[in-house]
Amino acid sequence: MEDYPPIGKPADDGSCNLALAAIDQPFDWRMAVNAMAALSNGSINICREALDWHLPHGGERIALRFVGRQWPKDPAAVQDISYARLAASTCRFANALRSLGVGKGDVLFALAPRIPDLYTVVLGCLRLGVIFSPLFSAFGPEPIVARITKGSGCVLFSLASFYRKKIAAVRERMPSLRHVILIDDDGSLKDIPGAIDFRQLLACASDAPVLEATAPEDRALMHFTSGTTGQPKGAVHVHAAVAYHKYSGQFALDLKADDIFWCTADPGWVTGISYGIISPLVNGATLLIDEADFQAERWYDILQSFRVTIWYTAPTAMRMLMKNGEELPHGRDFSGVRLAASVGEPLNPEVIHWVREHLGIALHDNWWQTETGGIIISNYRALPIKPGSMGKPLPGIAVRLVKSHADGLPVFAEQPGEAGEIAIRAGWPSMFRTYLGDDEKYRRCFVGDWYLSGDLATRDADGYYWFVGRKDDVIKSSGHLIGPFEVESVLMEHPAVLESGVIGVPDEMAGELVKAFVVLKSGYQPDEELQLSIVAHARRKLGVAVAPREVAFIADLPKTRSGKIMRRLLKARELGLPEGDTSTLETGA
Repeated sequence: MEDYPPIGKPADDGSCNLALAAIDQPFDWRMAVNAMAALSNGSINICREALDWHLPHGGERIALRFVGRQWPKDPAAVQDISYARLAASTCRFANALRSLGVGKGDVLFALAPRIPDLYTVVLGCLRLGVIFSPLFSAFGPEPIVARITKGSGCVLFSLASFYRKKIAAVRERMPSLRHVILIDDDGSLKDIPGAIDFRQLLACASDAPVLEATAPEDRALMHFTSGTTGQPKGAVHVHAAVAYHKYSGQFALDLKADDIFWCTADPGWVTGISYGIISPLVNGATLLIDEADFQAERWYDILQSFRVTIWYTAPTAMRMLMKNGEELPHGRDFSGVRLAASVGEPLNPEVIHWVREHLGIALHDNWWQTETGGIIISNYRALPIKPGSMGKPLPGIAVRLVKSHADGLPVFAEQPGEAGEIAIRAGWPSMFRTYLGDDEKYRRCFVGDWYLSGDLATRDADGYYWFVGRKDDVIKSSGHLIGPFEVESVLMEHPAVLESGVIGVPDEMAGELVKAFVVLKSGYQPDEELQLSIVAHARRKLGVAVAPREVAFIADLPKTRSGKIMRRLLKARELGLPEGDTSTLETGA
């Protein structure tokens, strides 16, 4: 990464010195959790921390600023919801669930887009001790059935239009469902047998305060991750996770009570819950919610018009902004953005430099997983960004790189530049507690006290971590271990390349050869001359041993809705292998 020196400089306004000062300090997560629990007689409830805690002195502050599809044509499409109003609506929903015989430990699944009612449902479940599990709004029937069945869901919240298209035909295959609660968005609810009208249910419910006394280890959230083969895995998280949601929001995202925070993640996946709902509310910020799908000009309008101060997004979205050109952001004022961060897929250096040049924003990468429940490694605002790096571990998080492990004893990489699997010492509050129904798979994720992430990285002499690839994605060619991310980043430096995905294909002599799939920027046509130009560029930058031997042009890369390139799907299609679980593809396939 010699071509990409650090950019930016530590913030000098004193606002994030907390993170800088705490990086190398001892941290006891048990004390943090116990201190939070002590304020409520040993109970921790995520909804209490997100809403009730603010009511005595900040109930009228704006919790949610909802930007409807009709904005900016219709200024009235913006709806502000205060902390007090949101807290009251979650009490109504919790009481409504109680009236249906739903209570602590039951599981509610939600299949809904970004609408205010969804946030009432999420927090109302947590208030009552009901386990909440999100579903991608683009899911088709089969992934819905698989998750609700595996999770023993007893309540489904959705839209009537979604129910008719995705669920009605498979409803009998989900016998655990006792209640279906729907928003009548298209007038069809009256024709759905047994469906409960969400708005009427809420209107008739008591507004009496309710808060279940949930213990720190009581289950709160269930997030399903896509499986390489077979069924998706359900990662279970507990109410104590809120302690980490709070502090990681402060350390990694610099969250404060007066921030306008925009997380662009779909609430159907973990970022959309951990940092799209819980962390900003626990820290007293205003959460901006955009109902519409991605539109480059609209995004620029939102950043400028609503004076967004913290922007949390994904590399895929940034590349889509790049695809829409340099003219759109020209002349706009993004000076309100104090911190922008990215997650979901490693952030290519070329993207960081483009955003810096054309938006005037320093983009900070960070790394975590569904299983970790929160940000683990981050480029702090208090430190210079090394483009292409994941950053440094958060305070209280012990990270090592494991080269191998046998007999339960890990062998750690000790030298700068040495590759290993990212391992995290167990004990942080948002760590998943099991895979639903598969404790054995959960145990295999650990070597002693260390959680093995499955991601490979290196660590430089300054303590910054650099992503190499998933263990299963690393290419072994003529004795070389080649990380796909490094190759993809170099390919994106070519003026014609918008995105790239790299895999290894079998070769009798070398074991594997590198093959690249490339998405071109607009204005470029795929032909042999361009193909040779891209290969030559890669060879100059990477050397013959690492550069792709073959470049194929592709209209779109298969990605999850969280922005991760599904390299294993590229490989399966290339080699004619089983594709495994494709339920999280952004196409909804």
